Amino acid sequence: MKKILGVALLLTLTMAAKSQVKIGFEVSFKEPQAHYAEVEMNMSGIAAKDYVDLKMPVWTPGSYLVREFGKNVESFTATVNGKPAKVQKVTKNTWRVFNAKAAALKVNYRVYAFEISVRTAFIDESHAFLSSAGIFMYPAGMIKNPSTVKIVPFGKWDKVSTGLEPVAGQKFTYHAADFDILFDSPIEVGNQDIFEFTASGVKHEVAMYGGGNYDKERLKVDMAKIVEQGTAIFGDNPNKHYTFIVHNYAQGGGGLEHLNSTVLGASRNAYGTEKGYKGFLSLVAHEYFHLWNVKRLRPVALGPFDYDNENYTTNLWTAEGFTSYYENKLLIRAGATNQATFLNDLIGGLGTVINTPGAKFQSASSSSFDAWIIGYRPNENSKNSSISYYSKGEVVGMLMDLEIANATKGAKSLDDVMKAMYEQGKVQKRGYTDAEFKAMVEKISGISFTNFWAKYIDGVDDIDFEKFLAYAGIDAKAEIASPNKPYTGATLTVTRSVNVGGVSRNSPAWFQGLNVNDEILALDGSSIGDEMRNIKLPNPGLTLESLPTIAKKQVGDVVEVTVKRDGMEKKISLTLKESPNVRIKASYNDNATAQQLAVRKRWMGI
Repeated sequence: MKKILGVALLLTLTMAAKSQVKIGFEVSFKEPQAHYAEVEMNMSGIAAKDYVDLKMPVWTPGSYLVREFGKNVESFTATVNGKPAKVQKVTKNTWRVFNAKAAALKVNYRVYAFEISVRTAFIDESHAFLSSAGIFMYPAGMIKNPSTVKIVPFGKWDKVSTGLEPVAGQKFTYHAADFDILFDSPIEVGNQDIFEFTASGVKHEVAMYGGGNYDKERLKVDMAKIVEQGTAIFGDNPNKHYTFIVHNYAQGGGGLEHLNSTVLGASRNAYGTEKGYKGFLSLVAHEYFHLWNVKRLRPVALGPFDYDNENYTTNLWTAEGFTSYYENKLLIRAGATNQATFLNDLIGGLGTVINTPGAKFQSASSSSFDAWIIGYRPNENSKNSSISYYSKGEVVGMLMDLEIANATKGAKSLDDVMKAMYEQGKVQKRGYTDAEFKAMVEKISGISFTNFWAKYIDGVDDIDFEKFLAYAGIDAKAEIASPNKPYTGATLTVTRSVNVGGVSRNSPAWFQGLNVNDEILALDGSSIGDEMRNIKLPNPGLTLESLPTIAKKQVGDVVEVTVKRDGMEKKISLTLKESPNVRIKASYNDNATAQQLAVRKRWMGI
């Protein structure tokens, strides 16, 4: 009994200490044109210690790369009792403030923010985007402490958009229950165009920066449909409000999920085309599906987070790959695409995996684990040795979905697995292990998935897509994409010179030693200037075999390539082969059986 009372007393004292510590931030912008945020951090109620360590995360959740946000911090100073305090930097992301057992301190620092992406802060004279993990510091050991954030907009800026909870009666002031929530809540400051819609009982705010040819009323309708289809899968929408922060640039892309918000990159003038509009809705569907998958239904390693180091998991093929898969399912269920496009999009993803040489060398689980060193840092050989957990996970999701639907004769699908895992996570209050996910798949389907896991998740077996698609009455086959056409396996980059940008495994360029960065001077004596005369640029898909001299040749012919490497000319003879890349053709079978039609209906959800 005494031991129990002692534990209870310790918990009470810990909670009391937590409640006594107050942490507040104020962010202002004295020089936004120079890309700086001014951060003031005030702490009070600190325990009597000689120093306090303040830490900046080295990465941001959802983007699996150590980005070293501390490199952007400068002019770090501290004040205790109105006097300057000693500061010592003790690690790459830790500043030690010696407060002489004082109960309060104030810290000021500047953050340089000039990297355009959905993962990193960016500030200029037109707006400020604060990716919170790269802006705010936390006291060591106090990750679960609450904090407030006050934004002081610059000049004529008059709007703030964020998923953080507003503090009543205090303009542009917000509350975070802990630092995990703060780091998961980006903030947009400026004059963004804001519109709202309600879906699944939740108010959604859309904050558009950068202008564009978007139609607000159309977006309200279509985005609401996507929200409702995602909610229908899981049975509830866990948010009180949700914020879309959309950055419209001349050429934009990408997205990053957060607990009750997302940041999307878009092209400002692409909304007016069918392809561009569908692409934006696909991005909306992907990031919104993350509201459940990753932010709540998550691999066990992804929370609580270690903000100092990598957080390894073998399950990004479910976290990201399945989300890529479900963006297609949400779109067709929302009426934003048709059955033909739905199938073509999935077949396109399948083709990407099959035609990536690295798919034969790296598994989905290994790709997930290596995200920190390969996924965001690909080099010229990555396509030959690795596979994206996005693309492989999307294919695995499709295969698993079809297998479950077929095993249950159309009664169940991957939807049922996702919902059951979501509910299980709410009960367990933690993430899932790979074994737990597999167990749920087997429970829902009623069959073993041991071989499936060995082949497609932990292994690199060829994908038997014909069998799986046939479950839904879809006829599919692979054929050579460019039969009898010459192929070198070398892609090109064009700047002031024409250089080799990539070499595919087991291609003529691979075997004969053509290197990435080799400057192409001539083909069979024809200067590269003559070869490029009628090539339209920019051309990101330019290959060596698309140049006139090689395009006229036959499979089996030899071409002499003159290159410059390390300042010296070199001649390399390539024997041209037929490309191994395949194109998958798939179509719905009009004579599908009753079970195939039941599987198809359950699979698509329409």
